[in-house]
Amino acid sequence: MEVTTQVRVEWSDTDAAGHHHHASVARFVEAAEAEVYRRIGEPQLMKIVPRVEYHAEYLGRLYYQDPVDVTLRVVAVGRTSLTYAFEVRRADDGALAARGGYVVVHIDEVTGKSDPWSDELRKSLLAH
Repeated sequence: MEVTTQVRVEWSDTDAAGHHHHASVARFVEAAEAEVYRRIGEPQLMKIVPRVEYHAEYLGRLYYQDPVDVTLRVVAVGRTSLTYAFEVRRADDGALAARGGYVVVHIDEVTGKSDPWSDELRKSLLAH
């Protein structure tokens, strides 16, 4: 599965140097992740998939009001984990601003312990 969403760099996404703050990339990517779960009809998954690993390379700058394309791709679905890769590009010229990946783990909402994906969810995440 792969989704591309578009966001715009807001004033609160920038730092004292005038370009995007590194944390804004994580926010942009999480918005794309929420779209993944909406597309498979499971928006509540955002509550039960904490991040256990995150890495990013920051390759270019984004400035206030830049339109940004965020592409998020499912790389692997494990027994309880899900691995994503992402790219963040300035929409007007396609310049790559950041790329990376992260791993989330499906947890049981009551116990907080890792919980296997259902066969149905696994198929949905891989099929789209």
